[in-house]
Amino acid sequence: MRKVQLSELSQARSGDKGNSVNVALFAPNEEIYNVFKREVTAEKVKEHFAEFVEGDVIRYEAPNLLALNFLCKEALNGGGSSSLRVDGLGKTFSSNLQRMYIEVEEELLEDLAKN
Repeated sequence: MRKVQLSELSQARSGDKGNSVNVALFAPNEEIYNVFKREVTAEKVKEHFAEFVEGDVIRYEAPNLLALNFLCKEALNGGGSSSLRVDGLGKTFSSNLQRMYIEVEEELLEDLAKN
């Protein structure tokens, strides 16, 4: 196993609505998607965003897209129009999540490097 930053393995998109943020994390293949399901839990995402997300984090799985979608509630200090976090709205959460480290089997990383 090796610790790898999500930015090395994934693509992500995010946005906001009201006081919630939505972050989608996309895997490059099914094997890495299964690693994401094991390593990127709602609890770990909540812990990763501990300074920003005051509410629940709910994870939705989208296996047809090899994606995990996280809904982070109470994440924007009241919402875009009332928040003092002008530069910290929803679109920045995907880049922030990709700074998270996960553990990945060496052979999966080797296979990914070959392709």
